[in-house]
Amino acid sequence: TVLKNLIFRLEARSPMKRRDLLKGATGGAAVTIAATALTGYTDDTDINAAKLQAELDAAKDKIAELEEAAKAITDAPAVVKDRVEIAIVSTWPRDFPGLGTGAQRFAQRLSDMSDGRFAVEYFAAGERVGAFDSFDEVASGNAQMYHAADYYWKGKHPGWAYFTAVPFGLTYTEMNAWIRFGGGQELWDELAADSGLKNLMCGNTGVQMGGWFRKEMNSADDFKGLKMRIPGLGGDVLAKLGASPVSLPGGQIYENLVSGAIDATEWVGPWNDEAMKFYEAAKYYYYPGMHEPGPMLAAGINKDFWEGLSASDKVMVEAAASMENDVMMSEFNANNGSSLTRLLNDQGVQLKVFSDDTYDSFGEAAEEVFAETVEHSDLARRIHDSFVQARADVGGWAKIADQEYLRQRNRVLGV
Repeated sequence: TVLKNLIFRLEARSPMKRRDLLKGATGGAAVTIAATALTGYTDDTDINAAKLQAELDAAKDKIAELEEAAKAITDAPAVVKDRVEIAIVSTWPRDFPGLGTGAQRFAQRLSDMSDGRFAVEYFAAGERVGAFDSFDEVASGNAQMYHAADYYWKGKHPGWAYFTAVPFGLTYTEMNAWIRFGGGQELWDELAADSGLKNLMCGNTGVQMGGWFRKEMNSADDFKGLKMRIPGLGGDVLAKLGASPVSLPGGQIYENLVSGAIDATEWVGPWNDEAMKFYEAAKYYYYPGMHEPGPMLAAGINKDFWEGLSASDKVMVEAAASMENDVMMSEFNANNGSSLTRLLNDQGVQLKVFSDDTYDSFGEAAEEVFAETVEHSDLARRIHDSFVQARADVGGWAKIADQEYLRQRNRVLGV
């Protein structure tokens, strides 16, 4: 309004034209000129055109100075945050389908999301440290992150097993619910903090197969004396049945199975197992795996490094890890079915299901293992109790919703 009034009076009483006023100044600049020009004048004052012109010229000179200052700011190089060096070590072979490629994808996503400000260097198992040395490499601060299955560290504290998978445990969707909304992340944080770590969900394989065997497993007695690669509390369950569990990183399983150093192995599922060629040494493929119903993989982060990140950088890391958690599960679901078909049709694999009696024996042994686990410490008991509550709450709903729907759908479609 002030500007309009000024322009009106200028056109009525001064030879100065509208375009002279607006030339070189728009928006806020024009208003500034208008306010300056009106200084000392009212509707009752006879405008002195020469004085007004002088004040307008002075205002325009001031605006020109401000525009030059603004241009200098605009032309100045942007202030870029310092680069963040991140070394990631993992427990997986390089380019191994699903597990290895998922870890590599997470590393690349960190770089992409930060436009390269996160300078990420990824090391597969054995390239910087051994697979099972990843934990100490990150806890010590020698590397900033690892990608692994946290049940590998159960020898340090049995609570770690719950944050990958435990016998008769949580499926992928149940695990996500527990970690995000059932108190799981808080307990994981407490456990990890004792080792100088901060851990995030960063992948899942879904329900795993029961394993590869050279002979048929008709009862729990067939596990007696069996030397089997199976980590975590699942290995402790089989030990209760007389087996000898062995923990081996993925890159060493095939050679041990072929050589006879182990009699049987579990790994993941058809997609990964086909790539490992276990069928060359064992033909009986059993399901379902009681030991890993929804094994979650982790991004383990050095706690000092984590706390030194800005709030926005932390969100970026969390987003990248959460995305890989979803993408990896989708990839396994997309590939397992076709891989199983090839194993059965092309490799002569015999698909077998564990008997109910065998599963009952698994369950009894699992309860013994859990009873011993909770005696380890107060934290171990609190983790177990929280897990059991989530299994009851989330699992109870899944039985009504997911499981019953799938039963009816498959019945109708003949699947």
